[in-house]
Amino acid sequence: MDQLLTALNGLIWSKALIALCLGAGLWFTLRTRFMQVRGFVEMTRLTFTGQKSDAGVSSFQALAMSMAGRIGIGNIAGVATAIAFGGPGAVFWMWVMGFLGASTSYVECTLAQIYKEKDAEGRYRGGPAYYIEKAMGLKWYALAFAFATLLAAGLLMPGVQANAIADSIANVCAGSTVCGDLSGQWMGMEARTALKAGIGIVVALMLAVIIFGGVKRIAAFAELVVPFMAIAYILTAVTVMVINYDFVPTMFRIIFESAFGVHAGFGAMLGLAVEWGVKRGIYANEAGQGTGPHAAAAAEVSHPAKQGYVQAWAIYFDTMLVCTSTAFLILATGMYNVVGPEGVMLHEALPGVEAGSGFAQAGIESILPGWGAIFVAVALFFFAFTTIMAYYYMAETNLTYLNNHVARPGRTLLLRVALLGMVIFGAVRSAEMAWMLGDIGVGLMAWLNIVAILILQKPALQALRDYEQQKKQGLDPVFDPDKLGIRNADFWRKVP
Repeated sequence: MDQLLTALNGLIWSKALIALCLGAGLWFTLRTRFMQVRGFVEMTRLTFTGQKSDAGVSSFQALAMSMAGRIGIGNIAGVATAIAFGGPGAVFWMWVMGFLGASTSYVECTLAQIYKEKDAEGRYRGGPAYYIEKAMGLKWYALAFAFATLLAAGLLMPGVQANAIADSIANVCAGSTVCGDLSGQWMGMEARTALKAGIGIVVALMLAVIIFGGVKRIAAFAELVVPFMAIAYILTAVTVMVINYDFVPTMFRIIFESAFGVHAGFGAMLGLAVEWGVKRGIYANEAGQGTGPHAAAAAEVSHPAKQGYVQAWAIYFDTMLVCTSTAFLILATGMYNVVGPEGVMLHEALPGVEAGSGFAQAGIESILPGWGAIFVAVALFFFAFTTIMAYYYMAETNLTYLNNHVARPGRTLLLRVALLGMVIFGAVRSAEMAWMLGDIGVGLMAWLNIVAILILQKPALQALRDYEQQKKQGLDPVFDPDKLGIRNADFWRKVP
């Protein structure tokens, strides 16, 4: 099974997908005329404004739901993994992916708004499956994406988050410092596995309280928890950098030299830096993956571009602040391992510690003894928990699509039970297995969605121009698809 999954993961995450992600981000950046730069002030303004309704949530709640999906284990363990296997230079390529990905996120999330609809219960639904069917007219392609997302978000990806929660808490239980024995030998692997299973059950029960409450409860919880935890995490990283300020210039030098293959120790890792930086960048910020559009479609806005702007801002926050905070926690303290080509250890500050949350825990612990393991475990719990919550919403949206746009309680209950079961299963699996399953899920969605938005970009670009023109006229932009010649945007024709 391991060999099969490894082969499948290698096939999905070939250099072709890396090039497609980077190429799409560059293309959309040019086509939108660098909207992520020109529109930064407007993005920020729109992020904290907007209204909600019985059918939809506010722009900020939609942002919080999408951020719940974006800010997860990828922002802590994912960054650590990128550094471990791509070297410090992977951080630079994560930044590149974040910058380019902001325009990709604008396109996919604006498309989700343009082609959203109301389900049988009067709630907004939308996402790649919806815009693929309505704009491309390819029902089979839409069904393929919906099925892939149901599989990925409902079964494959929750295990990565649950595994990280269980591992980080087990690391805390392993002792007061994370630089000691994190392998489980202190209490035996059977006891550690039992502890992780117990953690998985508790997480599943807590999650059930949220997801059985529907999208409104998910949005309310995300709105409360995600911003607070993200800001606390960023401030901790800033504190560590201030305390360890003398190493900060060296850290930046290592990142940039490694990114372009000129560093004495990590120069041979240029290709790996790009590969791991892009791969983990996509996993962390999800631009192009097709996850963000589901939450974006739920927002109550007067013009689709508004939510496109908000979701572009989300990429900046996720990559440039949260992911960068993890990178700085690790690199500014030197608490990381790097495995070079052919398994050669190029940097080993944490012997025996697997790439993951342990790097960040060790980084904080080295500066603030007694706080690192606990703080990262708490941060990772909330990040991962809200991400699983967002995954459920994506899976439910695509299940509704597969059910011919009608929510069927029996099938929804089955999805909830299956997802909760995968949370428990993922908690006890090895981190390597969990990540492999998550990567397969992310890769499947990215392939299907990026190809689709490259074909369907025109309506999103038209919406951007229309929004900018109305703003220049001093108006609060209102969307009229008929004026722009956009077909099948049926929801907007019914809006008074």
